[in-house]
Amino acid sequence: MATRLMNLRNVPPDELEEIHALMESHEIGVYETSAGTWGTTLPALWLYDDARLDEARALLDTYAAERLARARSEQEALKASGRARTFMDIARENPVRFVLYLVLAGATAGFALVPFILLGGGAP
Repeated sequence: MATRLMNLRNVPPDELEEIHALMESHEIGVYETSAGTWGTTLPALWLYDDARLDEARALLDTYAAERLARARSEQEALKASGRARTFMDIARENPVRFVLYLVLAGATAGFALVPFILLGGGAP
């Protein structure tokens, strides 16, 4: 019986390719399901043979730890060279969107606080 190995929502394409290559190199049969036309179903990676589930999970755990270490070292290298993206870089790339988000956040906070401000001093 097929067993779900991992959820594929928000998994970047390069990571998915690496996972497929990893499973193929260890001759573990997997297939994937998509989110469907409307994105309402579960995109997932499924294992054909649930007897190899422990082996597949161990491979994925090792891969995830290696990918995390690689991403952290790349980020540290970018920071060391001064090329790491900062909050202000993001704001400068699209200032209209940045200001719009600030206005929306302020409006949301305002709507949430209005009842407390209007009714705050009326306790007997």
